[in-house]
Amino acid sequence: MFNNKRLFILLITLVMFIVLMGFSLGPRKALTWPENFLRDTTGFVQNLFYKPAGYIAGFFEDIGNLKDLAQENERLKILAAQYARDKAQYNFIEARNEDLQKQVDFTKTQMDRYKYKYVTVQVVSLTSEPNNRTLVIDLGSRDGIKPNMSVISTEGLVGVVSEVSNFTSTVKLMTMMDTNDPNSQPPIAATVTNKEGKTFGMIESYDQQTGMLMMNRIPPGDPIAEKDIVVSSGMGGLYPQGLIIGTVKSVAVGEFGLTSTAVIEPMADFQDWKLLTVVIPEESAE
Repeated sequence: MFNNKRLFILLITLVMFIVLMGFSLGPRKALTWPENFLRDTTGFVQNLFYKPAGYIAGFFEDIGNLKDLAQENERLKILAAQYARDKAQYNFIEARNEDLQKQVDFTKTQMDRYKYKYVTVQVVSLTSEPNNRTLVIDLGSRDGIKPNMSVISTEGLVGVVSEVSNFTSTVKLMTMMDTNDPNSQPPIAATVTNKEGKTFGMIESYDQQTGMLMMNRIPPGDPIAEKDIVVSSGMGGLYPQGLIIGTVKSVAVGEFGLTSTAVIEPMADFQDWKLLTVVIPEESAE
């Protein structure tokens, strides 16, 4: 009896399975409710587990991307720093080459005019104290530099060598020129380029307030005039002939009417020097 019941249940189950298979395999437009139930249940379970898993995977992927971005940013910072350093070095070299080329061209022009020896020097330091306007250059006695040699820039006369050691020299600037100071730079016998032989005067002082040189002892009737270019005349033997000093800004008759005084604007700007030139007279060069 019990075996018959089990056989009956098995047959009923087999028949239902065959019916379900028939419904599934046969041509139809819609799914059966068991199939819909199974599909919805499967989709719900997948959504329940896979969606959080996707968020977690995306979170760790974002962390990995942030790490890669941080590394890339660090590499870009290093490249930017290298570029800035290389650019600064390039600009420095380019500026120095321009200065050297300017010095070479200027020296060649001066050598064509006057038979002096010109030595390019580098400025080591500059003292800007009002009562001690000096600078130090990187050549000394072992290089043939001697006291009282003139020092010029590409613009004009700067000063004279006042002290010399083996490896460096001190240059006293024209801005130290003062008739009341016995230790100041010596006066400069000067003339003008377009009236050579007719104009004569002595540049004896520098006005700290106006930044102008004062050219005194100009004879009455001298043809010196505004905008004339003033150069060293070579008289007295201290300053070589033809060194550019400045431009005449104005001329006035002296206090007693016996001489005239000219205000001279220096060609040299007396600041931010890197390279200068020492003028070595012909006899010293020999």
